[in-house]
Amino acid sequence: MEKVDVIRGLKKNKTATVGLFLIVLLIVLALIGPTISPYNPLTPEPLNRLKGPSWDHLFGTDSLGRDILSRIIYGSRISIIIGLIAVSISLIPGTILGLLSGFYGKYIDEPVMRFMDIMLAFPAILLAIFITAILGPSLLNTMIAVGIVYIPHYARVVRSSVLSLKEQLFVEAVKSIGGGNLRIIALHIFPNTIPPIIVYATLGMGTAVLQAAALGFLGLGAQPPTPEWGAMLSEGRQYIQNAPHVAAFPGLAIFTLVLGFNLFGDGLRDILDPSLR
Repeated sequence: MEKVDVIRGLKKNKTATVGLFLIVLLIVLALIGPTISPYNPLTPEPLNRLKGPSWDHLFGTDSLGRDILSRIIYGSRISIIIGLIAVSISLIPGTILGLLSGFYGKYIDEPVMRFMDIMLAFPAILLAIFITAILGPSLLNTMIAVGIVYIPHYARVVRSSVLSLKEQLFVEAVKSIGGGNLRIIALHIFPNTIPPIIVYATLGMGTAVLQAAALGFLGLGAQPPTPEWGAMLSEGRQYIQNAPHVAAFPGLAIFTLVLGFNLFGDGLRDILDPSLR
């Protein structure tokens, strides 16, 4: 599908437009955060602890008196980076395994797919917790754990595309003129798997952010005083009755980012999938 067609499709698809707007808004917020942040997100002010929203602190303050709006602004960088790195960790090996498994078939397909099945047999959050517990609680290990958990998903998406593509006439034509397997995979099959990969990666960004936030909520992600949204949400649950804003605003930030990626991913799927057009 040509670039012009994609842009035209994005303009017509309201779901994708809304999702893209939310994503761009949060990316801009992450990029210009230090210049617009009203306070230092790490500096405690005990005299201002657990204050509700006001003109001085639009989102209120947390249990240490830190400005929640400033922490959310800085946390947007962390959440977006988490999504990008976790998806990359899933995408690259998952794509390679899917290409090789789908193209070469039985002797590679069987062991690879059975191992993927074993990984898929575990609930994603439990497997992520297990990996993070082994590696140790930290932001980097959270990204690694979330990335590893979703490798099977990308491998299966790519494999299903390859199984269909390798039976097409253009692949047979390349083989008939002496094209090698690696050439066929790299130049003819892989480019045709890019649209579903893009769609799944976009949806995967939202999932990765949500999983990382869940690990942060459990204390296995970013460690204090890092302003990570999941960790902020976990801290806020202690004050849900007398200071609900401490948990509400980080939760709303997570909701907005995940919603943006999900809407944009759904819109892209409608645009890039010929069967839906």
